[in-house]
Amino acid sequence: MEAIKIERRDGIASVTLNRPRVKNAVTLAMWRELSGIFSSFALDRNVSGVIVRGEGNNFTVGADISEFDTIRHDKQKSAEYEVAVDACSGAIATLGKPVVAAISGYCLGGGCHLALACDFRFGDRTAMLGIPSAKLSIVYGVNSVQRLLALTGVANAKRILYSGERYGADQAMLMGLIDEIHDDVQLAADQFLQRLAANAPLSIAGAKFMLNGLSMGAGSLDLRRAQQLIDAASDSEDFKEGRRAFAEKRSPRFRGE
Repeated sequence: MEAIKIERRDGIASVTLNRPRVKNAVTLAMWRELSGIFSSFALDRNVSGVIVRGEGNNFTVGADISEFDTIRHDKQKSAEYEVAVDACSGAIATLGKPVVAAISGYCLGGGCHLALACDFRFGDRTAMLGIPSAKLSIVYGVNSVQRLLALTGVANAKRILYSGERYGADQAMLMGLIDEIHDDVQLAADQFLQRLAANAPLSIAGAKFMLNGLSMGAGSLDLRRAQQLIDAASDSEDFKEGRRAFAEKRSPRFRGE
């Protein structure tokens, strides 16, 4: 059985963690595979948005701790593991297309790491989020802590990391971990991404690049690259099409070029 499934429909790719018998625990091999999957989406003009979900009743309980005695038993191995996890999150964050985490059930530890890298987090009433690193004597990685801080603020970030507690959908939404609550998160995410797909891809890519860079703290945004994205959109055929459509009072037909 494939540990990760990919489906495409109407321009939306669904990436499903597919180990339901272990609540979709993520192995080191899966972190590496996810990195490659999201990197490939950047080159796929037929993908306008991505949904990340878990098979069955859970998003994911996080990293597969059963591997840790082998793959994370000392500081060198832990550092190598964090490189793989950060590469996955980085591939999501640098993908110039919107990504929604559709969260049901557990979204813990590495699962939160994965969800934090997404642009949006939709949860249903069963969603249960938390980062139990303090219960394992693990210090969460810098990039993930920065993303958590940007979403929740310093007091909530401290509460989440110090306590290792789990938070239901309503409280997670109040804290900033979840953006929206829906009965059917897959459907809600799909409909949301379909609406975004009508907008200019270059605008979304530029906004994502700048917002993610700014949210990661002082000096994280590559100003030269940001200006390149601004200039590319200004010189694009999509910008001309947007102006024509506005003047002609019709919906624009963007092509991402």
